[in-house]
Formats: sequence, C-alpha cells, structure tokens
Amino acid sequence: MKNIRLVIFDFDGTMADTRYNIVLTMQCVMRELGMPVADEETCASTIGLPLKDCFRKIFPELTDDGAEHCAETYRQIFFANAKSLVPNMFPFVQETIDLLHTHHIQMAIASSRTSASLLGFIREMRLADKIAMVVGSDEVTRHKPHPEPVNVILSALGVPASETLVVGDMPVDILMGAAAGAHTCAVTYGNASAEELSAAGAEFLIDDMGELGTTLGLTSFALCPLVHY
Repeated sequence: MKNIRLVIFDFDGTMADTRYNIVLTMQCVMRELGMPVADEETCASTIGLPLKDCFRKIFPELTDDGAEHCAETYRQIFFANAKSLVPNMFPFVQETIDLLHTHHIQMAIASSRTSASLLGFIREMRLADKIAMVVGSDEVTRHKPHPEPVNVILSALGVPASETLVVGDMPVDILMGAAAGAHTCAVTYGNASAEELSAAGAEFLIDDMGELGTTLGLTSFALCPLVHY
C-alpha cells in the first residue's frame, strides 16, 4: 500500500456524519408528499444510492416520474435548510486529510450527492484547498456500484487504479472501487456493518479514520502528544 498516490473518499458516512440530516430530509419529503413515513433504519439503509434509487428502494411501486419528484422535493428541502444542516466531520478526518496532503497524496471525493451539495459542504468544512476533484451523481450516467465515478477521477488526474485507494462506508463504495481495479478500504463507523463490508470484498477495515495513515504506511499524526516537563 506504500505506492498509493490517490485516495478517493466517499462523503456521507465516511468523511462526514450526515445520517441524521439525510434521514430527517427524507422523512420531510415523505410528509410533504403524503407518503408513509419510513423509520430511521429504513431511510439510512439507502444512504450511498442516488436519490431516485433511495426512494425506489423504500417504495418499489414508484414510477420513474414519481421517484424523480421525490428526489427533486428532497433537493428543494435540502437547499432551503443547507446552512443549518452542515454536518460534522468524523473524528480524525481533518488530521488524516492534512497527513495525506503533507505526503503529497492526491485526494478526491466520489459521492451519490450532487456536485453542488458536495462543493458547498467541503467549502464550509474548509477542505476545498486539499481536495483535487469532486464527482457527484450529476456528473456520471452510471452510479455506484458501477466504477464510472472512480474511472472519471482516474482519467482526469492521470493516476492508475493500481495506485489508488477507495475509502467508503457502504458496500456500494467497495464494489465501485474493486470494479475499477483500485484498492479498497472500508470504515466501520458509518452506515453498514463490518460483516457487510467484508462480504463486499473490502481489502482493509478501519474503525476510525485515524487508522488510514497506518494502513498506507505513513508516519501518522500523534493522537496523544507527549507533554515534556
């Protein structure tokens, strides 16, 4: 893993704790449109899918137009409340990004969010200057677990799949990375279990983002700096 030149992160459940925001917005859509309101676990199980597919998974009877109407209503509610719904980064995400940047490892994000949503969040979180590229759901025609989001990034940045690590919290992230020929690492603190991530074929499992530096063979940051008297 010491030859990794590019790390492609998922966003929701990997870099930022957005579960509450996503579930809340989905439930608002259901109330707005007079649909049965799904519980938290049901809504959270769709995280990582494009919006239309999220609603289709919960309501299989939806037509394509109906699913698109749900997705558009979600976007309207989300952007109306975006300033109050800025998520918190998970522990050690900022430190790990700084570490990778120090070691000249490029970073990108591949997400099922739209690119506008992603760019807004990474600006608010002050990550924009360290992220080389963002690919949202609106920039590809085939979504996770298809490898197209990863392939778009590899082509744009000129890095081979063999020197790339995809990091995510859902099986679709792992399947996407593997299908592109990249290495894969799953975080266990997101929206899927360690068992589900292992079954998807993750090469590495980490329990917090602070372990990524060690996985890549980098000198990690000090979590508990020594105090000299």
